[in-house]
Amino acid sequence: MQNNISTVLKNLGILDLNPAFSTGNNWGALTAAITIDSVSPVDGKKIARVQVATAEDYETVIKKASAAFLFWRNLPAPKRGDIIRQFAEALRKNKEDLGTLVSYEMGKSLQEGFGEVQEMIDICDFAVGLSRQLYGLTMHSERPSHRMYEQWHPLGIVGIISAFNFPVAVWSWNAALAWVCGNVCIWKPSEKTPLTAIACQHIIAAVFKANGVPEGVSNLITGDKEVGELMTNDTRVPLISATGSTRMGKAVAVAVGARLGKSLLELGGNNAIIISEHADLDMSLIGAVFGAVGTAGQRCTSTRRLIIHESVYDVFTAKLIKAYGQLRIGDPLDQHNHVGPLIDKAAVNAYLDSIEKCKAEGGKFVVEGGLLAGPQYASGCYVKPCIAAVKNDYQIVQHETFAPILYLIKYKTLDEAIALQNGVPQGLSAAIMTLNLREAEQFLSASGADCGIANVNIGTSGAEIGGAFGGEKETGGGRESGSDAWKAYMRRQTNTINYSNTLPLAQGIKFDL
Repeated sequence: MQNNISTVLKNLGILDLNPAFSTGNNWGALTAAITIDSVSPVDGKKIARVQVATAEDYETVIKKASAAFLFWRNLPAPKRGDIIRQFAEALRKNKEDLGTLVSYEMGKSLQEGFGEVQEMIDICDFAVGLSRQLYGLTMHSERPSHRMYEQWHPLGIVGIISAFNFPVAVWSWNAALAWVCGNVCIWKPSEKTPLTAIACQHIIAAVFKANGVPEGVSNLITGDKEVGELMTNDTRVPLISATGSTRMGKAVAVAVGARLGKSLLELGGNNAIIISEHADLDMSLIGAVFGAVGTAGQRCTSTRRLIIHESVYDVFTAKLIKAYGQLRIGDPLDQHNHVGPLIDKAAVNAYLDSIEKCKAEGGKFVVEGGLLAGPQYASGCYVKPCIAAVKNDYQIVQHETFAPILYLIKYKTLDEAIALQNGVPQGLSAAIMTLNLREAEQFLSASGADCGIANVNIGTSGAEIGGAFGGEKETGGGRESGSDAWKAYMRRQTNTINYSNTLPLAQGIKFDL
C-alpha cells in the first residue's frame, strides 16, 4: 500500500514537498517550526509530515494574492475561463492518481475518490461556460436621456476553508467560480487531509505558469484553526467560504460579521428521506442505504433519518436489515468494499458515544453498531453501520453525528412526515420516495420541506454541480456550485449614465441655481 501511495505522490509531483504555504510555483516553509502529520485512516500509517503556516507565512501569501488580483481582475473573463478549462484537462490526466490519494488520505471508497475528482472537472466545465455569461441587467430610468444598468465586479481575495470529507471537490466549487469571476483565492484545507490540497495546488500552479499568470492567484496555507482565524479576521479578505460543522460556522460568522465581511457557510445536515406508502420500496432501498453508509456517513448530505409510513415500516425495515447484512466493510481502495473507515479515532469515539446516548434515550437498535477488530481493521477507524428505531425529538437525533448511524421513525400522514423532516435545527437536504404526484408536489411546495435541497425519488446525497448547493437554518444559508451561486463571489454595482445636456434629479426634485 505504502509503495503504491509513494508512486501516486510521485506522479502528482508532491513527494518531496513539505510546505507550510504556496502562492503558486513558490512553495515555502520559511519560518514554520510546527508540523502536522497526514495519517491514513485506511491502515493507520503516516503518509507525510506537513509544516504549519505561521503569521509571517500568511502575510507573505496575502501580499502575493493582493498583487496578483490587480492582474487577474483585468484579464477578460473568457480568457480566465480558458485557463480553467486547461485546469480541467490537467485534472482529467491526473484523475486516477488524485482520486486514489483522496481515497487513501480521507478513507472514502475509491469510486467516490474518482467521483470527487470528476466533480472538480465538472465545476471547471461549468465555469468555462459561465465565463461568457456573467450577466447584468438593464433598467429603465425615470429620468429622460438616462441609461441605468447593473454590472458585477470581483471582490478581491476569497478565503476558502474546506473540510476533510470532500477534501478537494468543495474547494474547486469555490475556486473555479471565484477565479472565473476575477477573484484570487487563499485555501486553508482541513489539517486532516493536507496532501490532497497540496496535490491540487501543484496541478493548478503548473497551468497558471504555462499561461504566464503571476503567483498569487491560487494560494494554499496549511495548518489548524489558528491559521484559518488569520483569514476570518483579516479585512483584506472580503469573502470567507467555510465548510464544516455548525459550531465552526458560527465562530466564522461572528468573526467575519464583526468586520462587516461576507461569509458563505456550508454547515451541518440532518437529512431525512420520507418513505411513502406509495413508494417503490426496492428503489427506495438503494437511495436510503447509499445515503446512510456512503463515505461512512461522513457527508453533510448523508441520510441520517428515514421517516417511514406505518403501513410499509416493517417490510422496509426488513429490507434494510437484509441490505446491511450484505455490506462489505474494509480497505476503500478495494473496489469490492462498500464502506471504508471513519476519518480518525476521535470520529470513532463520537460514533460510539452517540450509540450509547441513543440507547439511553430509548432507541432500539435493529442493526447493532460497534468497532470492528482484526488485522484488516488495524487503524482502529472501522465501524459497523447501524440502524436504530427512535423518536424524532430524541436529543441525539436532533444532533448530527458524522458517522453511519441511521434512525428510523414512523409516520401516519404526510403532514406529520413533513413536520418530522423539518423538526430539526439543520436544513440541508431532504427527499421523499413516492409515486404519488400529489405527495411529491406537496413535499416540494412552500409548506413542504424547509431544506435548501429537496428531492423526489432520489436520495439526499449526490448533488449535481448544475444546481446551487446549500441549506437553511443551522446549515448556514450559503449557496455554492451551480445556478447563480457565482453572484456570491462578486459585488453588484448599479450604473446610471446621463447622455443629455441637463441634470434632472430623481423623484422630480428641483434644484435650480
